[in-house]
Amino acid sequence: MGARKPGRNQIHGDSNFHMQCREGCGACCVAPSITSPIPGMPQGKPAGVACIHLTAERRCGIFHSPMRPRVCADFMADGQVCGNDAEEALQILAWWEQATA
Repeated sequence: MGARKPGRNQIHGDSNFHMQCREGCGACCVAPSITSPIPGMPQGKPAGVACIHLTAERRCGIFHSPMRPRVCADFMADGQVCGNDAEEALQILAWWEQATA
């Protein structure tokens, strides 16, 4: 993967800044496999399959719930992972999924 432009929500020079999730993206709810139980998905989910909690607006329906899996809660949006748009985020996350499988 070549050099990438930072996501539009990324601020340069502030190491404490966390990129905000992009409205209508949901790539992190689709691309990666999740092996831990998810409410309603006790076996987790395979890569490329949308989590059942991904809403029509492509947002996490259990984002603020204590039932949200730790792996999901620990994920932080980042320009290097999320790219410049939802399509690029899906491509990057799918590449990481295959590279670490």
